[in-house]
This record gives sequence, structure tokens and C-alpha cells, in this order.
Amino acid sequence: MKPLAKGLLVGALQLFLVLSLSAKLMYERKTRPRGWARCQVYDPEFPIRGRYLAEQLVTPAQGFTYTEASRPNISAWYLNRQWAYWVVRNGQLTAESRGSGSGAWIHLQKEKDGTLSAMTEEQVLIFIPDTAKIPNPKPGEETWVEVTIPEKGPPRPIQIALKANGLLTPLHLN
Repeated sequence: MKPLAKGLLVGALQLFLVLSLSAKLMYERKTRPRGWARCQVYDPEFPIRGRYLAEQLVTPAQGFTYTEASRPNISAWYLNRQWAYWVVRNGQLTAESRGSGSGAWIHLQKEKDGTLSAMTEEQVLIFIPDTAKIPNPKPGEETWVEVTIPEKGPPRPIQIALKANGLLTPLHLN
């Protein structure tokens, strides 16, 4: 086989792999549940891979028991590390203690009103263009991300939005 033919064969194989992965992700986006989750954004740039937003999702938690720290100087962070399953309820991503399908390690947090929320241990990454201007949330605004829930693995981000006065406004970072 000539070098040109080998090169074309390798190129065709790589193109097939990329297109098949793209088709799989597009299919999941159309058929799998999707919902919104509040997130904490940090570390907006990693020079090796380009620019991205790294988020930890914060969702309502159902069916969990929160464990208080035994002493005031001890953090309850690791006491409340639990496995959660993802479900979408009323368009919002929710962590549940029982279920099947996609799940992740979460840390339970007790909110000011006494409700429990779950913060993901693993980051969700949204890659953005180098020229994108990322607005900082103003007081009273929250950053939210829409995600697809695959059969296995972490939630996959679709878009990011700011929420103010109960209204989600998607950001166009192109």
C-alpha cells in the first residue's frame, strides 16, 4: 500500500470516529432527559486545553439524611459525601438517594432555610471561544447550566444562563 493510500485510510478512520461520537452526543441530546441546575463557576482558563468554564452543579437533594459534625471545629463536608442518582423534575436536575442510571458523588449542604442541596464532586466543563466575554453575576443573579443526563457518566452541559427574578436568560458566548 502506498503512503498516500495509508494516509487517506488513517484520515478516513479518524473522520469516522469523530462523526460517530458527534452523532452519539446529538442523539443523546435529543432523546435523554435534560434539565437546569444552579452552578458555581470557577477556573475560567486552562492553557493546555483552551478556555472553559468549570462548574460544580448545585441541585435539590431528596431522600438523604444530613449528618451534623460532632464538634464545632470539624467540617461536615466529608461526613455528607454520598452517591446520588440524577433525575429531572419540573425541568430541574435533582439528586436522589435511590434510583438507577446515571449518578455521581455529591456533598450534601444544608441551606439557610433548612432544605438540603447536593453539590457535585466532579466538575462539568463548558468549553467557550477565546473571545467570549463572560459576564459576572450581579447581586441577586445566579449562574445556571442546562445539562443532558446520559445513561452513564456525568451530566453533559448544553448551555449556560443567568437567573434573575426567577427568569433564566441564556448567555450567547460566541
